Amino acid sequence: MSTRILAFAMAALLALYIVFVAQRAVLLMMSGEPVGVIMGVALVVLPVVAAWALWRELAFGAGASRLGARLERDAGLPAEAIDVSPSGRPDRAEADALFPRYREAVETAPDDWRAWFRLGLAYDGAGDRRRARQAVRTAIALERAERRG
Repeated sequence: MSTRILAFAMAALLALYIVFVAQRAVLLMMSGEPVGVIMGVALVVLPVVAAWALWRELAFGAGASRLGARLERDAGLPAEAIDVSPSGRPDRAEADALFPRYREAVETAPDDWRAWFRLGLAYDGAGDRRRARQAVRTAIALERAERRG
């Protein structure tokens, strides 16, 4: 729960930053000075990109949380626990031993969001955040298509 509160606090701070940058952009564009107008236009791009990134991250977090809760309700979360070192890093050999099972589940049922979500959890447990996020994004898209389908 504290992670969710921290995420919303950071999102609120970023939203405040976006507002201030947008305000400065408008003031610069209204200055009438060519350099000010150019800087103002450039500053408009920044809040747009930041708002898009904020929306994407919040949507990803909400989607991943929704799928995790749904799998937990259905008792579909992985039961394995990976040992971690005192620094918090997972035991790589243990994590690597789990991958074939989850990778095979995705290869067997590539349209099953549950298999993709479990693979994402396995990647996350092994410390491979990039692949974990990609697998969870795939799971979110598949689950969304299933709901609409």
